[in-house]
Amino acid sequence: SEMCIRDRQYIVIFDKNTNLKHEKQIKSQCVVNMKELGKMIKECRKSLKVNQLELLELAGVGINTLVAIERGEGNPKLATLLSILDTLGLQMTIGLKS
Repeated sequence: SEMCIRDRQYIVIFDKNTNLKHEKQIKSQCVVNMKELGKMIKECRKSLKVNQLELLELAGVGINTLVAIERGEGNPKLATLLSILDTLGLQMTIGLKS
């Protein structure tokens, strides 16, 4: 219904390597759906054939942080997320709800 559409927002991640856009609809009370974001990060890492140890070294994050993010757990700093996304060739776009 129209009400449901207004009560939703989207998280959009762009793959800078392929120019593909990954868009997921999330409930508006969530600032970021960490389960979806973690899943996208893990899938991208695996598609690039990068293991967790390689990614954490390149992104400058700890193993516990990376594992928690990929599981959709934890509450990482924005700088940590952006470092991981940038290392994978991804970027996050934040926009106002319509």
